[in-house]
Formats: sequence, C-alpha cells, structure tokens
Amino acid sequence: MSSNRRMKFLFAALLAPALCLGAIWPETIGAWKRAATTQATLLDRPIWDEYGLKESEAARYENGDGNFTVAGYRLQDTTGAMAAFDWQRPAKSTASRLAPLAADTGEGLVVVHGNYLLSFSGHKPEAAELGALFDSLRNVDTTVLPSLPGNLPARDRVANSERYITGPASLLKFIPGIPPSVAAFHYGAEGQMGVFHSPKGDMDLVIFGYPTPQIAMQKETDFRGIPGGNIVKRSGPLVAVVLAPPDPDAAERLLAQVKYQASVTLDQWVPGRKDNIGNLVINAFVLIGILL
Repeated sequence: MSSNRRMKFLFAALLAPALCLGAIWPETIGAWKRAATTQATLLDRPIWDEYGLKESEAARYENGDGNFTVAGYRLQDTTGAMAAFDWQRPAKSTASRLAPLAADTGEGLVVVHGNYLLSFSGHKPEAAELGALFDSLRNVDTTVLPSLPGNLPARDRVANSERYITGPASLLKFIPGIPPSVAAFHYGAEGQMGVFHSPKGDMDLVIFGYPTPQIAMQKETDFRGIPGGNIVKRSGPLVAVVLAPPDPDAAERLLAQVKYQASVTLDQWVPGRKDNIGNLVINAFVLIGILL
C-alpha cells in the first residue's frame, strides 16, 4: 500500500467515529439546542453486547444559561432495552408516568422507547419534548416485551431490584452462584430476578423460562444439584430458584407465589354478510334482472 493510500485510510478511520456522532440525538429538543456530541461511556461492555447494543451516543444541550446532558443507547430489540433499563436506573429512582418504562431519578429521567434507552441528567423532559424526540428516532423496534417479568411476585419485592438475564455475562453480573451450564442459554432460556425482603434477611429469587415444560423438568434437577441450600420450584416451563435463603420458610412462601398461567389465543372465524348464502342468491337474481 502506498503512503498516499495509507494516509487516506488513516484519515477515514479517524473520521469515522465523528461521522457517527449525531446519529441518535437531534439538533434540538424543544427549546434546547445541541451544543456537543460525544461517545457514551460504556461500563461492563460484555453485558451491553449481550443485550444487543447497536450504537450509543451522549450529548449536551443548552438553552440560555441552562444545560443538561443525555446518553442514548439503541439496542437490538425491546427486550434488550428493557433489560438495560432495569440495570441502569438508579436504586432510589421512582416510577414516572411519562412512559411505561420510565424512572424519575430526582435530577433527570431514564426512559425506554421501543429498543432505545435514553438517560437525561440535569433536566426532566416534558411529555411534548419526549414525544417529538421519540418521533425523531430511527430504526425503532416495537416487538412485544417478554411475559417472563410478569411472573415475578410483587409482595415484599425491593424496589428497582429487578434484573433481566439473557446470557452468561448478565448471569455472572447478577446471579454469579448459578453456572451458565445449568441455566442452559442454548435452549433460548432467559431469566428474571428480584430481591425480596424477609424477617431474617433479603433473598434473591430468579425465574428462568424455557421453551417447554419437559426442558424445565430436566433443568429443575440441575438447579437442585447446585450446592448452597438453594430452594427450587418448577411451574410449567418455569424454574424458580431462591439462592441460599436466610429464612427457608419465607423462601417457600415466596416460591408459592410463582405460578405459570398459559395464555391461549384462538382465531375464531366470524361470518360476514358476504358469507351469507341467502344474500348470494338474492344478488344473483338482481344481476339477472339487470341483464334482462
């Protein structure tokens, strides 16, 4: 390669990240104008990769003397965005009504739109600002969220303790006591965990969902083989595990709340006017009369 071509290649490599900036955040959000765009900071990159991170970007917006910062992450699908939301929202945040998945952090907002996770710091956007921002996002995925989180009991659950597990990286981060070979992600398994209060101490509950009850029956035996006094329960294609509970009785009561309920949707045919044989005969005679 000639020196001239090497210089062009090097220049293109250096310019590529700059060209990618501005891919998420628009020039304006309401009255706020974008002042700078940078790469978003990514800690625990293996988890981001496991959740399907496609691109990320941070920006600073200004309006007069005021300013705030934002970070945006585009994930592969809505499941990845939901998982990242559970992971990234602060422990002391509270639910916001601005979106189904939104958390008020006190000084800002963490919100999910489709497969996007957006984090505001120093400003809480209004509903109109969010609506315009959502409309500007590209490649938005609208896949229905998984039903597994709905199986996590609500009673005595520690606020914002939920974590969604999609592979070995998130398993190691949130439930290191379970080996990946036992979770068996090659079956397409995913897990939902939460921390629960008990009189003798908090307990970690994780529920894994498998494609069929038969696979769950096989995995139940493997989960029972993990040392440490864990308590395991299977319900349909779900396997629930309380890891080394300080209060076994409380763990049993917690597991009793995990019940799989299958939902079956039947496509029912409803006849319309065009399917009525009487209407067909009448229309035939009308046509004959017109022809005569």
